[in-house]
Amino acid sequence: MPDPTLPPLELGARRLTLEGVTAVAREGRPVALSDDPAFRARVRASCAFLQRLLDEGAEVYGVNTGYGDSCTVSIPPDQLRDLPRNLTRYHGCGLGRVLEPDETLAVLVARLNGLAQGHSAVRLELLEFLAALINLRILPRIPAEGSVGASGDLTPLSYLAAVVMGEREVWHGAGARPAREALAEAGLAPLELAPKEGLALMNGTAVMTGLACLAFQRADDLSRLACRLTALAVAGLQGNRGHFHPRLSELKPHAGQGEAAAWIYGDLAGDGGERPELRLQDRYSIRCAPHVIGVLRDALPWIRRDLENELNSANDNPLFDGEAGLLLHGGHFYGGHVAFAMDGLKAAVAGLADLMDRQFALLVDARFNQGLPQGLSGAGALHHGLKAVQIGASAWAAEALKGAIPAALFSRSTECHNQDKVSLGTIAARDALRVLQLTEQVAAALALATAQALELRGPEATDRLSGPARAFFRELQAVAPFVTEDRRLDGDLLALTTDIQGRRWRLYP
Repeated sequence: MPDPTLPPLELGARRLTLEGVTAVAREGRPVALSDDPAFRARVRASCAFLQRLLDEGAEVYGVNTGYGDSCTVSIPPDQLRDLPRNLTRYHGCGLGRVLEPDETLAVLVARLNGLAQGHSAVRLELLEFLAALINLRILPRIPAEGSVGASGDLTPLSYLAAVVMGEREVWHGAGARPAREALAEAGLAPLELAPKEGLALMNGTAVMTGLACLAFQRADDLSRLACRLTALAVAGLQGNRGHFHPRLSELKPHAGQGEAAAWIYGDLAGDGGERPELRLQDRYSIRCAPHVIGVLRDALPWIRRDLENELNSANDNPLFDGEAGLLLHGGHFYGGHVAFAMDGLKAAVAGLADLMDRQFALLVDARFNQGLPQGLSGAGALHHGLKAVQIGASAWAAEALKGAIPAALFSRSTECHNQDKVSLGTIAARDALRVLQLTEQVAAALALATAQALELRGPEATDRLSGPARAFFRELQAVAPFVTEDRRLDGDLLALTTDIQGRRWRLYP
């Protein structure tokens, strides 16, 4: 449930950030519609303009015509109220896993903010209803599969539209319940959708955008964690701090690469100082870590730009400028920018999985780990230490790399060739979340390995770490104790993965 001590996130008059979405989805912040008169006037004007067009006998797509390829079919005035209900019902064909509560909240915030731009001809009453669903945590059970990302996220968003009408199921309280039952308990009466409202709820990019907002935060966190774990790996392998020297970054001035190098360099600024390295140059997975991590760090700003533009757009069709008197038929439901952002993000994140898996491989191999025991075993040759964990990490990295294939390349022609070029943005966003999950698991495995290596190495290694990096190492020890004799490690890995996803460590400024 929302945290009553947090101020509501105001929607409608201000630009929404990715952090705003995640604050509602993951940190319990409530929402509220703005009291700004201009915002409310804009919403009312779009509704009034649509009604004027209907009164004048104008043809408006999806309001008094059929949908998609059926746009040439005219709907009689006495049947206009039935059209949005039918649209919602025939799109009730989603399959796959059901979105998690934080994912569903992100979707609802994204859809509410898009409609609150005031150009979708939806009533303030509907916007208030969506805000109530968020604040009461009455969350539609949305199947993840079934959207091609143009004409918006029609099928998954039909589960939101259906709940507004009191149909289908929701997550509320202890589990899944009929929507009408949960709404009644909360004192909410289902809405009869006005002529444009079914299409407005469904014909947008809210699912891909909401999921992308969550993916962005996890990718940012992972890039920081990869820097900290690289520093621990350098200390465990008796590597060369000089590979991350600030002057090197000045000579190849990619901002994200320099940022990553500076973080690693700072983490190695412990009492051990610049010890003589055993190798003149460390292997690429150590020496080139800033160059790998920097790709993601440098991608995040443009990904943020495109996601926040999408988040703050009117992204359904048609659109109504009630103040200027313009009816606009277009294609703003197309999720190409989100698809490209998520395809790029998942490729950069998969690169981190590959990097961390290679660092792990160096740590456990006695041929490359500068004198540490094979497998980082803590109890002699009879025991194998982290040998199997490295196999698991390699499997997760391989699957992450496979999942990094761009989804947008697989556009299909659908719906009688009306939707003949589609974005697949929702599939790209779902792929990105899967790649993130796998990479977080690789990070958990590397965290386990670096902690084991540092404890085996002793003070000569930990003295090389800065205060924050040393404190991080101690926390790892508390979550995943030193492996002496062979034992099962899935619990340690799950605990570390959960801490990563739960943002236990907020690293660097």
